[in-house]
Amino acid sequence: MTHYIPPSPEDMERLKQELGKSSTDMANLFGVSSGRQWRKYMAADANNRRDMGMHMLFFAMARMELDSETMERILNRMRAVGATIELDKA
Repeated sequence: MTHYIPPSPEDMERLKQELGKSSTDMANLFGVSSGRQWRKYMAADANNRRDMGMHMLFFAMARMELDSETMERILNRMRAVGATIELDKA
């Protein structure tokens, strides 16, 4: 059983500031469609906020930590099972 509690909006804002990235950059890193969508993960209003899914957080952290060869090997494995994927090199 997996136990996961998503980072708070304040945690996500802190990460954004530490990385010095725009909302659009963060959306790209996390695989979110736009900066506007990204900002929903940082909304103070619980009614308008989205929790960061574990898979999205894992994806972004993997992009930050894995070397390009490892990341390309993973993407190639995704392609081998039928996915079409090209990531920005941000």
